[in-house]
Amino acid sequence: MKPNNWTESLARGCARRPWITVGVWIVAMAGAILAALNLLGGALVTEAEFTSSPESVVAFDMIQERLGTDETVLDQMIIVRSDTYTVDDAAFADKVNGLYTELVGLGTFVESAATYYMAGDPAMVSADRHATLIPFKMPIDSASEKMPEVYALGERQSGGGFEIFHTGNAGFMADSLALSESTMATGETIGISVALIVLAIVFGAVAAAVLPVLLGIAAIVVALGLTALVGQTMDLSFMITSMITMMGLAVGIDYSLFVLTRFREERARGLAKMDAIGAAGATASRAIFFSGITVMLALTGLVIFPLSIFISMGIGALLVVFASVLASMTLLPALIGIFGDKVNALRIPFIQRKRAPRPGDENRGFWAWTARTVTRSPVIFLVVTVAILGAAVIPFFDKNSGMSGISSVPDYLPSKQGYTVLQRDFHVGLDAPVTIVVSGDIADPATQSAMAGLQDRLAADPLFASVTAVPAGPDMTIIYARLAGDSMSVASMDGVKKIRAEYIPETFAGAPAQALVTGDSAFMVDYNQVTNAYTQVIFIMVLALSFVVLLLAFRSIVISATAIAMNLLSVGAAYGLIVLVFQKGFGADFFGFMKVDHIETWLPLFLFAVLFGLSMDYQVFLLSRVREHYKQHGDNAAAVSFGLRSTGRLITGAALIMVAVFWGFALGDMVMMQQMGFGLAVAVLIDSTLIRCIVVPATMKLLGKYNWYLPKWLEWIPNISLGEQRAPDVTGPAPVKISPVYPRLEQEE
Repeated sequence: MKPNNWTESLARGCARRPWITVGVWIVAMAGAILAALNLLGGALVTEAEFTSSPESVVAFDMIQERLGTDETVLDQMIIVRSDTYTVDDAAFADKVNGLYTELVGLGTFVESAATYYMAGDPAMVSADRHATLIPFKMPIDSASEKMPEVYALGERQSGGGFEIFHTGNAGFMADSLALSESTMATGETIGISVALIVLAIVFGAVAAAVLPVLLGIAAIVVALGLTALVGQTMDLSFMITSMITMMGLAVGIDYSLFVLTRFREERARGLAKMDAIGAAGATASRAIFFSGITVMLALTGLVIFPLSIFISMGIGALLVVFASVLASMTLLPALIGIFGDKVNALRIPFIQRKRAPRPGDENRGFWAWTARTVTRSPVIFLVVTVAILGAAVIPFFDKNSGMSGISSVPDYLPSKQGYTVLQRDFHVGLDAPVTIVVSGDIADPATQSAMAGLQDRLAADPLFASVTAVPAGPDMTIIYARLAGDSMSVASMDGVKKIRAEYIPETFAGAPAQALVTGDSAFMVDYNQVTNAYTQVIFIMVLALSFVVLLLAFRSIVISATAIAMNLLSVGAAYGLIVLVFQKGFGADFFGFMKVDHIETWLPLFLFAVLFGLSMDYQVFLLSRVREHYKQHGDNAAAVSFGLRSTGRLITGAALIMVAVFWGFALGDMVMMQQMGFGLAVAVLIDSTLIRCIVVPATMKLLGKYNWYLPKWLEWIPNISLGEQRAPDVTGPAPVKISPVYPRLEQEE
C-alpha cells in the first residue's frame, strides 16, 4: 500500500530503519548531555533585561557610560547581631574581625569586603547598636556556586551570643536558583509518577506506559542541549530549565500517547504492524504536526517580546515542543517498529482493556451518554457553562502586576531571613535604590534648586530610608534614594510613578536639566508598561496565525473561529482564578500557596501563549476525529458523538498528565512557579472538561452543517486538512486475532 501523506511516509521510513533512527537519537542525546553539562550553567542568569530602551534603560546606560558600573558583580552582606553585646564591646569587635578574616580567606570570589571598624560608617550599625553589616561583592558567575561556602562560614561563627545572617543580591540569586532546581525536581517526580499511573490505566500495560515517558525525557534532554548552544550567543533566564522540563513532560508524553494509542487501535482493527504504524503516521502524527505548529506559533509571541525573561522562556518552550513533535514522529515509530506488539507487554491485571468494537457501541459508555445529554439541550448547557467561566474571569480585572522580589521567597531561605533582619534593624531593603540621573547644566541655580527640592521631597517620603546625591561630572549628578522595603513591592513601584509624575515635574519645571529614573523598581514600572503595550499586538498576532493554521487543518472558518473563542474562554477563566487565589487569597492556604500583593507581570502573556497552544492540542485531536466521521457519513450529530466517544478516554488521560505535571511545579516554594503551575493546570482542566465535554458538543450541535462552512472564495487554499485521509485497509496474508476482552495481538504481519 502506498502512503497517502508525508507524515505516513516518515513514520514508515523510521519504522523500516529503526536502528538507524534510534542511533541518530542516541547520538543527539549524548551530544545534548555534554553540551548541557559543560555550557548551560554559564548561560543562565537571574536578571531580566530589556532589548528596547525605556526610561530606566536610558538612565542606566548613562550611568554606565559615565561611571562604568561593574555589572559582573553582585552585592552581598553579612549581618552580625548580638542581644548581649553592642558594637562598642571588644567581644563584638573580635567576632566581626574574625568573621571578616575568614570571609576574605575564602578566595578571590569575595571582593571589596569591609567592616564598621574599618570604615567607621555609622550607617553600618543598627540604631540599637546591637547589629552591624559586613558588605562585600561577589562575581555574578560564581555567586550560586560559592554562596554555600559563605553560608557555612556563618554557621561556624554563630553561637556564643551572636547570630549571623546573610542577604543581598548574590544570596537572592543563589537561593532562587536552588529553589528553582528543587521546584523542578518536585515537578518532575510528581509529573512522571502520575503520568506512569495514568498511562498504565489508559494502556493496561507497563511497557506501553513507560514508552511515552521515555519519549518525553528524550525531548527534554535534546532541548536542554540546544538551549546550551543558544546560551553561548545570549544570556538566558534561569527559568528556562523549569520551562523546558514542564513543557517537555506535558507535551512530549501527550504526543507520544496519541500516536501509540492510534497504533494500538489500528492493530485492533486488524492491520499488519507496518500498516498500523503508517495509519498512525497518517492520522495521529499528522494531527500532532498541526498541533505542534499551532503551539509554536503561539509561543513566538514570547520571543518577539522585548524582555529577556520572555525571550528565554519562549526559546525554551519552542525548542522542547519542536523536539517533542520530532520524537513522536520519528523516534516513536522506530521503537514501535522494533518492539511491535511487545509494547503491550507486562499487562496489568484487573484493568479493563479496550475490547474490539461491537455493534451498538456507539450508544454505550460515558462519553456517548455525555454527547447525548449535552446535545439534547445544547442552549441550556452552553449558556450555563459560559456564564460560569465568564464569572471566573471577573477577578482578573482587579489584578496588580509586578515581579517576585526577595519578599516573595520562603521565610526559611537565608537571603529572606537576612532581609527581614535588615529591614527590622537598619530600616532599609537590599542595595537596590531608586536612582535618579540628572543631566544638563548642573551648575545653574535653577538646577541646583530643583535637585534640592527633589531630595527634600524624597527625604520626607516614608518609602525611602535615605537620600544621597553624588556628582558624576560637570553635567551629571546621580541621586540615590534608598528604599525601606523590597524594591519589587507594589509600594516601591508606586513610589517610582510618583517621582516621575509628581516630584520631578514639580521641582524641575524651568530647570535647564532633565531627570530620569532607573533602578530595579523603575525597571519594573517600565516592564509593566511595555508588557501592556505589547500584549495587544501579540494577542492579535497569535490569534491570526492560529486561525490560519486551523483553517488549513479543517477547511472551515466556523471551526477555526469557534475553536479560538473557546480557548480564549478557558484562558480567561484561568486568569481570574489566579488572581482570586494568589492576590485575594481565596484558597491559598488550602493549596499551600503564598498570598502576594501582585501577579507576575509576565504571567498573563506567557499563559496566553502557552495555553492557547496547548488547548489547541485537544481541539485538533477531537475535531480531527469529528471531521473524519463527518466526511465519511455526513451526519453532524453522529460525528460529534463519535469524536467525543473515540477521544474521550485518550484526551482525559492526556489532560490528567498535563494537570499533574503543572500541579507538581505549583507545589514548589517559588511563588512565580506556583502561579504559573496553578494557572496552567486549571486552564487545562477547564479545557478538557467544561470546554471539551459541554461547550464543543453544544456549539457543534447548534451550528449543524455550518460547522464545516468554507466560502467559495477560500476554496483555493491548499487541501491539507485533517480528518480526510481514510485509514489504510488491512493488508497481509493473515489477519490478527482479537480476544473478546482486549485486542490480544497474536500475529504482527
